[in-house]
Amino acid sequence: MSSTFGRLYRVTTFGESHGPAVGVVVDGMPPGVHVDVEAVQHELDRRRPGQSAITTQRQEADRVEILSGVFDGVSLGTPIAMLVRNTEQRSKDYDALKDVFRPGHADYATFEKYGVRDHRGGGRSSGRETVGRVAAGALARAALAHVGVNVVGGTVRVGSVDAHDRDWTLVEANPVRCPDADAAVLMQALIEKVRDEKDSVGGVVELVARGVPVGWGDPTMDKLDAALAAAMLSIPATKGVEIGGGFGMVALRGSQTNDVFDGERYTSNFSGGISGGISNGNEVVVRVAVRPATSIGKPQVMAKKEGGTQTVAIEGRHDPCICPRVVPVAEAMLAITLADAWLHQRALRGRER
Repeated sequence: MSSTFGRLYRVTTFGESHGPAVGVVVDGMPPGVHVDVEAVQHELDRRRPGQSAITTQRQEADRVEILSGVFDGVSLGTPIAMLVRNTEQRSKDYDALKDVFRPGHADYATFEKYGVRDHRGGGRSSGRETVGRVAAGALARAALAHVGVNVVGGTVRVGSVDAHDRDWTLVEANPVRCPDADAAVLMQALIEKVRDEKDSVGGVVELVARGVPVGWGDPTMDKLDAALAAAMLSIPATKGVEIGGGFGMVALRGSQTNDVFDGERYTSNFSGGISGGISNGNEVVVRVAVRPATSIGKPQVMAKKEGGTQTVAIEGRHDPCICPRVVPVAEAMLAITLADAWLHQRALRGRER
């Protein structure tokens, strides 16, 4: 099922961008875990549109409704269904796109696969699908907290502007969600520039999981880093994943990138906290490449369904840079992947960690 992720902690999202609602069913949440609805809502608020001038101005409250699996604030061990109603769709903004295939989007591929598509905002391929992921990730965070694991993340690059500091306490203090205050100012200026030009810009989101014990993940086909790559690349607009030193290691020697462990701590973390597909006790570090948003205000040449092309300017409200809103989504997918790995390790060894 293409809408389901995970093996023991199973997350299935549903809904379209301009349908009545979007949501998620989480199966495998351990029983007895405190479920704080406000904590779930907090994560959804971080993802929701209309947060600042550099995000889409679609206004959605994104209020979560928990329909099942929770009683008196505690998980029952049964499927947890969560629903978020769409309230501010402007489907008419997409009328001109009904019979054309937008460049960079999944319009053509989706139509050829299914023979039908929902042209309103991208339908199932819209970033609005990620609402369910964020809600499920909030539950995964609650479960992981029981074993001392927590997740942080932020935007570390926009266009050619790089963040050099990693002060994760600064992430929610700026609209770019950057852990470097000086870089955040430059990133915001760049995003505003491309927005005014009716264009978009890409970037990189970095994630760190702290407190992950040794032993999560599996060798060969079910490596933890492979699962993380699948999780991150399932997020709309992501086009690359690095673990630890990533692509930067190709210019270095083994003598520089071998992480030395002295029995108590690591002197480096080029492996990104994963050795041979298994967590090694160091921080798990993941970076995700986010492409420029495909919906832009500039007129573009589009293929027509009946043949030929025409030039169309996409109406609607769109993000000039998706990175700030990808941050909570990527954090959620990291938490979901780790929750699944934790449950597998617990089943294998019969202990919490």
